[in-house]
Amino acid sequence: MSYVVLARKYRPRNFAEMVGQEHVVQALSNALEQQRLHHAYLFTGTRGVGKTTVSRILAKSLNCQGADGNGGITATPCGVCQACVDIDSGRFVDYTELDAASNRGVDDMQSLLEQAVYKPVQGRFKVFMIDEVHMLTGHAFNTMLKTLEEPPEYLKFVLATTDPQKVPVTILSRCLQFNLRPMAPETVHGHLTHVLAAENVPADAQALRLLSRAARGSMRDALSLTDQAIAFGAGKLEEAAVRQMLGSADRAHVVRIIEALAQGDGKTVVETVDALRVLGLSAASTLEEMSAVLQRMAVNQAVPGSADESDPEGAEVARLASMMPADETQLLYSMCLHGRTELGLAPDEYAALTMVLLRLLAFKPQGAGAIKEKKTLSETRPAAVPVAPALARAPQASPQPAPQPAPVPASAALAAPPPAHTTVARVAPVTAPVTAPVAAPVAAPPGRVLSVVESQGDKPPARPPASSNRPSGEVVGVPVRVQADTPREAAAPAALAPTEEGEFWFSVVGDLVAREAVTALVRELALQSQLMARDEGHWMLRVERESLNQPASRERLTTALNAAGHAVSLSVEVGPVTDSPARRNAAAAEKKQKAAEEVIHGDPFVQAMMRDFGAKIVPGSIKPA
Repeated sequence: MSYVVLARKYRPRNFAEMVGQEHVVQALSNALEQQRLHHAYLFTGTRGVGKTTVSRILAKSLNCQGADGNGGITATPCGVCQACVDIDSGRFVDYTELDAASNRGVDDMQSLLEQAVYKPVQGRFKVFMIDEVHMLTGHAFNTMLKTLEEPPEYLKFVLATTDPQKVPVTILSRCLQFNLRPMAPETVHGHLTHVLAAENVPADAQALRLLSRAARGSMRDALSLTDQAIAFGAGKLEEAAVRQMLGSADRAHVVRIIEALAQGDGKTVVETVDALRVLGLSAASTLEEMSAVLQRMAVNQAVPGSADESDPEGAEVARLASMMPADETQLLYSMCLHGRTELGLAPDEYAALTMVLLRLLAFKPQGAGAIKEKKTLSETRPAAVPVAPALARAPQASPQPAPQPAPVPASAALAAPPPAHTTVARVAPVTAPVTAPVAAPVAAPPGRVLSVVESQGDKPPARPPASSNRPSGEVVGVPVRVQADTPREAAAPAALAPTEEGEFWFSVVGDLVAREAVTALVRELALQSQLMARDEGHWMLRVERESLNQPASRERLTTALNAAGHAVSLSVEVGPVTDSPARRNAAAAEKKQKAAEEVIHGDPFVQAMMRDFGAKIVPGSIKPA
């Protein structure tokens, strides 16, 4: 008799044997007991979590005939009737499984749906199970839409996928969706214990923990790895053999690395990595093991005493947690996670592993003295006097500065606010020649508070000579410039003052713009400039903005004038402009706007509406035609 692998031999036959998917089992069991059956189900989840198994159990529940042949729809199929036996063996004529990964076209879907018009032959319902449904083509999805929305009463659809994001929303909206979760290592460990006990295979608890973590939430992967471990260990499971099979680092190596990092011992770290290289253990699995240990260390540091007493590694994790500060634990955990992505980029994965581990030592403080110095650095410095915000200066009748008050003790300076007409000076130790402007260098012993310095209006303070050398303990007071209470009013644009030269320049520029001889910045230069003077062969222009006075713009404007019949050279100066083509255009537009507003306001109908109904003209809505 051929050997049946554990993943198939111990496939659940009913909902009671399902492990780790209680939320799905409860929902389906209640629906079956209350006869509230949907016509389409969608099961999603990663590989090996039970999607096909749930589909088969659901098909048996719908078609179970009972041990006496008189059963009906039930949440607990008998497993002995003809329908249950045939579904388990894969030969039930009314249960069809379609692999959409290899049958993904329109023709495959049409051949399946052609069977939907026929009633069940043996069972109570026809069940179409489409696995990896996200692999179907777009036309195949469209082919099944109508049948999936309104199937015959004897037809049930069961869809399964590992990537629900690729399933169209038109399919999702027609199905009840159940998400099968990845199983926790503890759940996998418990099921493996039950399976190995039934198989009479001796196993170490630590070996089962390794297999449970290596399965990564998939029960099928866990049973497959267990089959491999039994063959590798000659009928028994031992921790050393399982570690060698998985290529994972011995937990002793991981503990030694973490201890060396906690003590800042780079030599031990490098030697341990070399030992891993000699043993041929995976660098990625080493970082994975370290991440698992560091995660438990972080939990132990945050919640002391939370370790599982039945776990033999709990005491070791607690000891490591006491050796390393919590912030370094978090830092090393983050580096291990990110370091796994860097292994493939390095030419040698063990060199990359060494760099990842030594990176913590590069950021680790060198001894307790450095930490103490970092914490007490602010305590060794003299206390700085708090600086109040600069206050507005009150109007003064005389430009002369107010007399400086006498120096006061530090306690008084902290208690009394500064006068309203003064500016608070910032006090700071200086260790190099000061090049910033100061009113008058004032020397004072450390810890003394300087008298308030009155700012000297808009007059710049005298700059100290560059060669002056002050001792490191000298303190100076720097005056703060205070903005005036009333902001300066923006200068109003100069009014249009028509000139004879302006009239001539307006006509010339209007001709250039009409013929599109000037564009972009050259056109702006022509419109914003004023013709100040002209003689034979030379014209003088004036602009208000320096940004318009560019050599390239001047040359292009000169070329355009020469092409228009004005053989002249241009020179441009910067200054106030009172008569430019742009100002003339603005004045003309304003005149048209005022005329249009006068026409509207003088219209009898508008006046009647405003008088009788209180109508108002929306500002800005009047535009000249």
